[in-house]
Amino acid sequence: MGFNGFVYFCYMKKIIITGTSRGIGYELALKFANAGYQVLAISRKTPRILIEHENISCISVDLSSESDLAKVENVLSTSWKTVDAIVHNAGSFLSKPFAEITQEDFENVYKVNVFAVANLTRICLPYLQKGSHVVTISSMGGIQGSLKFPGLAAYSSSKGAVITLSELLAEEYKERGISFNVLALGAVQTEMLEEAFPGYQAPIKANEMADYIYDFTLTGNKYFNGKVLQVSSTNP
Repeated sequence: MGFNGFVYFCYMKKIIITGTSRGIGYELALKFANAGYQVLAISRKTPRILIEHENISCISVDLSSESDLAKVENVLSTSWKTVDAIVHNAGSFLSKPFAEITQEDFENVYKVNVFAVANLTRICLPYLQKGSHVVTISSMGGIQGSLKFPGLAAYSSSKGAVITLSELLAEEYKERGISFNVLALGAVQTEMLEEAFPGYQAPIKANEMADYIYDFTLTGNKYFNGKVLQVSSTNP
């Protein structure tokens, strides 16, 4: 490792990633672990390759359940003690005409996309330290003034909510030296994209976006805090 890599290894050692069962989260967990970082992989389903990796600790958690997140607090209090970065990657998707969306539908999406981000961040606060970086993965659909798509009222509005949440937390915890930033992603070839836009082929693969998020998690807080970056080459 070069000098910069050594610094990252020392000071960005413990990474929490949500939504690691597939897609970007899965690729990201492996990338951090293969680089020597300790990863806490959180998802309802856990791929065997993550379970068998020596640098990955896997927890099966229903992020929509606040009580289930106690499993994370147990790991932090008994073994990890510190958290250097969180990547809020998990997402719940719903494509449904607005006239058919119930309050329960909205709540189910918001429980994962908004409330889980807030709850997990709050649990981690005692373990975050100066230099820690909290990265929330949002969507171009959550950006004010961006192209919107019919049927995505619950999903896109939830992605807008976490942008504002991150901006607020950046201000509230800036004196502690904790950074909060958002990456609003455009089209990435994942199962969620296929569900939203069947047949569409995105120019960016999940592992390629994971590379970008990996680098931003390690270095982005040197240049940004309370910001939302639009990471999009195309937005179908």
